[in-house]
Amino acid sequence: MSEQAPDWVVEHRRELVTFLDGLTTSQWDTLSLCEGWRVREVVAHITMPYRYPASRFVLEMVKSRGNFNRMSNRRALADARDLTEQQLLGSLREHVAYPWKPPGGGFDGALSHDVIHGQDIRVALGDDYVVPEDRLSRVLGGLSPKNVKYFGADLEGVRLRADDRDWEFGAGAEVHGAAQDLLMVLCGRILPPGHLLGDARMRFTSASG
Repeated sequence: MSEQAPDWVVEHRRELVTFLDGLTTSQWDTLSLCEGWRVREVVAHITMPYRYPASRFVLEMVKSRGNFNRMSNRRALADARDLTEQQLLGSLREHVAYPWKPPGGGFDGALSHDVIHGQDIRVALGDDYVVPEDRLSRVLGGLSPKNVKYFGADLEGVRLRADDRDWEFGAGAEVHGAAQDLLMVLCGRILPPGHLLGDARMRFTSASG
C-alpha cells in the first residue's frame, strides 16, 4: 500500500475543503492574510505540490533562478488566474491524503503548511474556526528560530504570550491572545482588529477590519 498522509493531516484538509466549498466567488476574491494573495491564490499555493510533478517544480525553480518565494508567488498568481474555483477545490479534495512533505519538515511540516495557510483564509473571512489542540501543538512544537526568520516577522522587543495555553515567545512589550493568532504573528501576518491584546498589539494589527 502506498504511503498516505496521517489522519491529523487528512482531517485538517477535509475541514478546509468543507469550508471552501461554501464560499461565494466574492469570498474567493477576498484578500487573505498572506500579503498580495486572495483566497484563490492561497488555495493555488496549497495545492501546488499536488498538481506539479517533480520535473515541473524543477523547471519552475529554474525559471525563477532558484528563488522559491519568487517561484511560488509567480505560480500562485498564474494558477489562480488560469484555474477555476472548482478546479482548485477539486485538487484539494482529491488529494487530502496525498503524502507531500516539505523538504526536511516531515508530516508535521505539511500540517504546519496547511494550518497556516488555512488560517490565512479563515481569519481574513472572519471565520471563528479553532485549530484542534493536538494539531496546534504539533505546529507550535515544530517552530524553530530558522522557521521564524524565514517568515521575516519583525519581533524585536516583543513578547508573545498565549492566553489559552502555556506558551510564549520572545521578550519585551507584550502581545497576547489565542495561540493560533500568535502563530500567525510569528509567520509575519497582520491580523484584523480584535484578535490581539497587549501594549505592542498594533504592530501586528491592521488599521481596519
